[in-house]
Amino acid sequence: MIDKPTLGFIGVGVMGEKMCRNLAQKSGRTVFAYDRNPAPLERLSAHGVKATTSLADIIAQTDIIFLSLPGEPQVREVVLGDDGLFAHATPGQVILDCSTCPVRLAQEIAEAAAAKGVRFLDAPVARGVKAAENGTLNFMVGGDQKDFDTVLPYIKCMGGDITLCGAPGAGQAVKLMNNMIVVQTVQAIAEALKVARESGAVDGKMLFETLATGSADSFVLRNHGIKSMLPDLHPTETFPVHYIMKDLGYALELAKSCGIKMTGAEATMDLLKRADAMDFGDRYYTILIEALGTTDT
Repeated sequence: MIDKPTLGFIGVGVMGEKMCRNLAQKSGRTVFAYDRNPAPLERLSAHGVKATTSLADIIAQTDIIFLSLPGEPQVREVVLGDDGLFAHATPGQVILDCSTCPVRLAQEIAEAAAAKGVRFLDAPVARGVKAAENGTLNFMVGGDQKDFDTVLPYIKCMGGDITLCGAPGAGQAVKLMNNMIVVQTVQAIAEALKVARESGAVDGKMLFETLATGSADSFVLRNHGIKSMLPDLHPTETFPVHYIMKDLGYALELAKSCGIKMTGAEATMDLLKRADAMDFGDRYYTILIEALGTTDT
């Protein structure tokens, strides 16, 4: 256990800024942050977060570092790059990756961390921007029990449900399966709404409200369906098509590595690709409803 650690946060974008703010406000610890974009660092300074100028700078001043980055290329560069965290880390420091990445990358980083005496956990999150704002994210963690116990008080500043899922990579595996299930459910709900609208057999609002009272009810129906697809709200500042394609791609990669063909996930990926080809790549991925019924030409 690290007594009175100094905390760091790398990647203060749409999710990371909110997570870092909660960490600073609730942890009672000094928090340093690093991002190539100075704007969120300036906003976070009002909450006591101290900006740093480089990866070497932030790791020199912290004991526990959280990452919230777009995906594998960024995490690989930040952690394993020539001037990355491991180039400057010292034994005993703890790194938690809250990004969504391939399982194999989490396992690769964990192996490299062990060789340096650094403690690593993969800790991807779910529930989206509102939960990041409220500090109620779902954390799925892979790593050692003792390391988990060390960081748990600080994860609690940002999360509501926090689960140690197993060894390094287990957190990423759970997150990828979570997103795979969610996006396929989004497709099913989109198809139901599209049929209702095109057939004229039932009003879409009536359809969803009735489904919400029965066995088809779900978080996805109430959140993605009723709040987004029904009013045709697919903003650019929410989880976009490009991001869910990345996550689903990692899930398909994991399945392929163990000889599993996920036909449902593959069909959903095809639909997302059509949405992307329609220039919807930066829109909330509920926009996939607009790609239904289209054909490749």
